[in-house]
Amino acid sequence: SVSRLLYLLQQETSSTELRTECAVVLGSLAMGTENNVKSLLDCHIIPALLQGLLSPDLKFIEACLRCLRTIFISPVTPEDLLYTDATVISHLMALLSRSRYTQEYICQIFSHCCKGPDHQTILFNHGAVQNIAHLLVSTSYKVRMQALKCFSVLAFENPQVSMTLVNVSVDGELLPQIFVKMLQRDKPIEMQLTSAKCLTSMCRAGAIRTDDSCIVLKTLPCLVRMCSKERLLEERVEGAETLAYLIETDVELQRIASITDHLIVMLADYFKYPSSVSAITDIKRLDHDLKHAHELRQAAFKLYASLGANDEDIRKKIIETENMMDRIVNGLSESSIKVRLAAVRCLHSLSRSVQQLRTSFQDHAVWKPLMKVLQNAPNEILVVASSTLCNLLLEFSPSKEPILESGAIELLCSLTQSENLALRVNGIWALMNMAFQAEQKIKSDILRGLSTEQLFQLLSDSDVNVLMKTLGLLRNLLSTRPHIDHIMSTHGKQIMQAVTLILEGEHNIEVKEQTLCILANIADGTTAKELIMTNDDILQKIKYYMSHSNVKLQLAAMFCISNLIWNEEEGSQERQDKLRDMGIVDILHKLSQSSDPNLCDK
Repeated sequence: SVSRLLYLLQQETSSTELRTECAVVLGSLAMGTENNVKSLLDCHIIPALLQGLLSPDLKFIEACLRCLRTIFISPVTPEDLLYTDATVISHLMALLSRSRYTQEYICQIFSHCCKGPDHQTILFNHGAVQNIAHLLVSTSYKVRMQALKCFSVLAFENPQVSMTLVNVSVDGELLPQIFVKMLQRDKPIEMQLTSAKCLTSMCRAGAIRTDDSCIVLKTLPCLVRMCSKERLLEERVEGAETLAYLIETDVELQRIASITDHLIVMLADYFKYPSSVSAITDIKRLDHDLKHAHELRQAAFKLYASLGANDEDIRKKIIETENMMDRIVNGLSESSIKVRLAAVRCLHSLSRSVQQLRTSFQDHAVWKPLMKVLQNAPNEILVVASSTLCNLLLEFSPSKEPILESGAIELLCSLTQSENLALRVNGIWALMNMAFQAEQKIKSDILRGLSTEQLFQLLSDSDVNVLMKTLGLLRNLLSTRPHIDHIMSTHGKQIMQAVTLILEGEHNIEVKEQTLCILANIADGTTAKELIMTNDDILQKIKYYMSHSNVKLQLAAMFCISNLIWNEEEGSQERQDKLRDMGIVDILHKLSQSSDPNLCDK
């Protein structure tokens, strides 16, 4: 029984041979089902094995490490069990020098148990980089490979580790050069892929420049090779995901990747699994294909999203790839949340194109599945989907009308009340786009949907982005005369309150300028003007900003004045007299001597 084996393993009085045999048998049990591993964990096997590492006997230590390795690579083992006692990590670092087996197993344990920044920091602070670096040139392939895997998980999204790796050398050769040698075509695929991941992390952290030849001529082409039909499905998934991450923020790398080995066409093949099964013997392959099919689609969507992030021509090429829009639309309704998210990301990337919004997006009525995705999706999908919706609501997008009819206003108004900042920004941004050059009914619907309380809530949001977009919405609502007069007749009091609130608050120049532009729009209304003329407080504020030290604010304030005094409008004489009495003319005289040509002119 397990407890008997564990008892013998821990008995100092047992012979070392017996204890070693116990560790070997426990290791074999751990290779069985996940339930085996669970029952071993329940018997506290990990503390017992860690205790065994303190023995002077190397064969026993190796057997304990081999068993620990098998247990830690099981998905049911919590990684944190490695970090509960700080002395364990130091002891493992010290054991790295004992034999090639201790090196292989310890590196494998580290790379499986390093999940996220906290673990990376613990290992880094215990000298992982210095202790593992020289193992990259070990005579044993297994040791080299496990050491490389360690670096790939240590450096992932970790600038601190990446910046350190750049300057580490082994036998007079810098690590990036060693990684480049490991991704040559004659090396095993897992070695090529893992070293490409190391170089990718270092590049994304800014430790290696994106135009460095080791990225452009080595890492990028290696990852494109991993996407080809010759590779195993799991290699193609990893290759595409790593490449998507490498090129995600760099337009030059996106351009290079898009013309390497017909990558855009090559990725279309990712959607062809599971392939049709002819003979009954292929059932095994079908099972394998099914398992990887959604991972392949997810990886392809991610890579298409990165490729099309900036360049108009690349987006066109992607969309012209066989059935691409249909594939994205299908992806939006897949059961796998990861595929849905990747499909939305891909759609978002392509929706940045004016040309595509007018053509392919229209032909495929993309807005329908998108609106469906927005119903009760998790936040990470909502953020990307609502960003995409913002683009579909731009004035030149033909999708704008049908989206409105399908209940978008309600949906977006509810997003503006989200705890999640990105969702609040996107909700208000989409409403702002929707209100641009819209008809009066839409504008009224937006105001009704938002409610005055919510509008004030947004105007006092702590995030300046939310504030700017809300002001942008107000500015779009208050455009064209009949609309300005109509909205000010129903919401005038509240809007004037809001304007006062912001002009009195501690806000940056852009916010104040946007607010003065809203006032200028109100001043352009026929009846709305009176709300400014009868509000001495607001008039004094306009006067104050005319003499402000910032030219942008002075120009915006003068724009308000000029809209109030047009000669051909009714009542212009009385308005001019009132402003003259306030001393506005004297300020204008002074400003006409200004050194700024725009101010003089105005």
